[in-house]
Amino acid sequence: MTTRILSIAGSDSGGGAGIQADIKTITMMGAHAMTAITAVTAQNSQGVSAVEVMSPDMVAAQITAVLQDFGADAIKIGMLGSAEIAHRVADILQDHPDIPAVFDPVMVATSGAILADEATISAFDRLISLALVTTPNLPELSALGGQDIVCKKARNLLIKGGHAEGTMLIDRLIPADGPEIIWQDDRIDTPHMHGTGCTLSSAIAIGLGSGESVQSAIDHARRYVRIALHDAPDLVAQNGPMGHFSVRNDVLMKGPSFNQVTIDCTDYDASVAFYRALGLKLIVDSPPRYARLEAPNGSTLSLHKSDNVQSGAALYFEFPDMDAAVEALVQKGWLFESPAQDQSWKWREAWTRDPSGHRICIYHGGEDRRYPPWRIDQ
Repeated sequence: MTTRILSIAGSDSGGGAGIQADIKTITMMGAHAMTAITAVTAQNSQGVSAVEVMSPDMVAAQITAVLQDFGADAIKIGMLGSAEIAHRVADILQDHPDIPAVFDPVMVATSGAILADEATISAFDRLISLALVTTPNLPELSALGGQDIVCKKARNLLIKGGHAEGTMLIDRLIPADGPEIIWQDDRIDTPHMHGTGCTLSSAIAIGLGSGESVQSAIDHARRYVRIALHDAPDLVAQNGPMGHFSVRNDVLMKGPSFNQVTIDCTDYDASVAFYRALGLKLIVDSPPRYARLEAPNGSTLSLHKSDNVQSGAALYFEFPDMDAAVEALVQKGWLFESPAQDQSWKWREAWTRDPSGHRICIYHGGEDRRYPPWRIDQ
């Protein structure tokens, strides 16, 4: 059954954040998007020039209409617009404790515009206690009273580290019960980050609505956000939208994803030219031994120079948790050439063969499949 996600948020006329980002994210990750619009904003990459908040009755009516007919597997909450709307949304969450909710306490747009007054922020306490996951960035966490205060209210607190200094991005999940979980990655150098919080919270909601654990849902959501940042289109000079549409085979809700093939070639230049003529994009060029090309749907094809083509193709199946996948296959009697191993190119791989002898790689590459450090743009 298709996962149903209800987004309660404001509209961004520039299409980069808010309801628009939520719909793109939910759709690209294979779920069905439903919406309750809390406010309409007039905004672009330069900032927000006008805001018109919906009535609390209209917001509640949208939510009720959706839940009474379609139902929902998870709810994402973003910009609310007023304290009255925040309380009405909290009332509805209380009436539906079985639906996991992700609360992104939006207060300030990426451009700097204020999107929540003090009364609205005060009303956030109820939503923090009701949501399964709350996702403040560092300024929002400070406005909510700081980590110690929010941790006492939140069931799972995901502190986003995008506003911190340094070349590393650190996100921290503090569960109500259990040890802190940390994600650490290189920062992605792009001037286009509008809608990152909206996108992340929507993606987390999809994972929760699909039955994933909080940690697994955040894993997949962060991966989606990072790939969308890598492929952000240059529509404006700065503060532009992310590349939601560029994420195809790279966000795995349930494995496997068949997204990579490696074949031998005897003539490097001729083979690269052949596949480029078919419409594939050259993204790794290391003559005379190795090239990787990308199809429009995000799948990749690797060419490996060989003096004598004999081994045929190697097929790559990516799993969110490849170690668990390998263990399950071993329990079924599959034989692997070696244990799962981390590779220098940042993939984790385990190799086996199908009944006909074709080489099969069970692996996890994450964003480094399409965005390795040596990726080129052609």
